[in-house]
Amino acid sequence: MRAVSISDAESRVLAVLWRDGPSTSERVIAALAEESWEVSTIKTLLARLVRKRAIRARKEGRRFVYSAVLTREQWITSESEGLLGRLFGGRVAPLVQHFSQHRRLSKADIAELKRLIEELDDGE
Repeated sequence: MRAVSISDAESRVLAVLWRDGPSTSERVIAALAEESWEVSTIKTLLARLVRKRAIRARKEGRRFVYSAVLTREQWITSESEGLLGRLFGGRVAPLVQHFSQHRRLSKADIAELKRLIEELDDGE
């Protein structure tokens, strides 16, 4: 699937579909009850996501059942590549440096980064 721009609000709707699978608008609305959004807002977000082809709507009787087309992994890849490109020239090292300077990395974070680097070194 080609890269598609997903807003924060749209990502919350998608998260329901990724977690719960195919759902009616009523189920999505119930799942997002604590967001305090109007029903019309959620229906608008569903319609936008259909137009963007991030989800599909299948008619079942008198209702539509919505299901994700865009996978969570595709969305994460697109978002992370966009972030790296916009803020760090497409490079990972400046991102890690930024976090290490502005947000204390835990020992577990550092160990995980070392493990990932070792895996990358072993693969070359």
